[in-house]
Amino acid sequence: MAGSDKNAEPNSGIMDIATYVPGKSGVPDGVRLFKLSANETPLGPSPLAKQAFADLANHLEDYPDGSASSLKQALAKAHGINVDNILCGNGSDELLSLLAQCYLRPGDEAIYTEHGFLVYRIGILAAGATPVVAPETNCTADVDAILERVTGNTKLIFLANPNNPTGTYLPMSEVRRLHEGLPENVLLILDAAYAEYVRKNDYEAGMELVSGSNNVIMTRTFSKIYGLAALRVGWMYAPHHVVDAIDRVRGPFNVNAAALAAAEAAIGDRSTVDNAIIHNDEWLTWTTQEIEKLGLKVTPSVGNFILIHFDGANDKTAAGADSYLTSKGYVLRLVGGYGLPNAIRMTIGTQEACEGVVSSLAEFLNS
Repeated sequence: MAGSDKNAEPNSGIMDIATYVPGKSGVPDGVRLFKLSANETPLGPSPLAKQAFADLANHLEDYPDGSASSLKQALAKAHGINVDNILCGNGSDELLSLLAQCYLRPGDEAIYTEHGFLVYRIGILAAGATPVVAPETNCTADVDAILERVTGNTKLIFLANPNNPTGTYLPMSEVRRLHEGLPENVLLILDAAYAEYVRKNDYEAGMELVSGSNNVIMTRTFSKIYGLAALRVGWMYAPHHVVDAIDRVRGPFNVNAAALAAAEAAIGDRSTVDNAIIHNDEWLTWTTQEIEKLGLKVTPSVGNFILIHFDGANDKTAAGADSYLTSKGYVLRLVGGYGLPNAIRMTIGTQEACEGVVSSLAEFLNS
């Protein structure tokens, strides 16, 4: 009615969502920026991916391949999996959100762990469902705690493996134990965004479990080790009935042509991925050891980032460290939104960046 002051109301749960805040990237004028807040690779993308992206400039008038058929074929070949069980998305974030949209409704519950990726909670609430948080043990997912919270209303379980922002992981034996304890109608979503960085013999991203199950989904991304974060391209490997459902609700051209071309080219450049792994192995170990020498606790990480704790660091706080490091040009990520109010997450950057953070932290702690 004209003149009414009552606004349209969003669906239940929407206004309970805290807006996602990306890692900051600003430093004082005149200070060189080292952005270590978003877990981006310091080595950049494959030259082949950059060339594929540039070549698309001559075809911007054309719609992308709506089925992402060429990229799916490349993924299937690279991983030895069935192409019909692959679906691509505008980053894995889109796929995670679509899974919540398709399989949750008001009255349903979905579980994620205490320090799990914030996008899980956003997707659950956006669907009008109830988020259920399972406590972690030593910043690591606890299978028993998850299973204890499964009820007749549980429909989804989100498990980041490795987890962001802690960098911890569950061995595949524990993931299988979790799966075996779930009812068949509960979907287990394995978010393996950092899988390529893991160098542990007992770790698996989850492809074999997906292949042998009817209720397991694995999501992956090109934003991390492949260095294509700006293009937003991810994929999932899932049972056909899940792929069919998500395929019906995704946007018809949800992945842009440049992203498709760059991602396919990146798959074919193994040397760039290998170099990123070698760099991360060296500087993850070095940075962890050097920061621990300063008297700070670092959660053991298998990703391309570390979580630094300031509990017990005299009167020093994560917020204070963040402010000091920013003044020096080193931008890290405060993680209070993840239930870690006195910790800070650091991406493993270049050698210069890692050495600079350690030196600046030493100055801060001694100031």
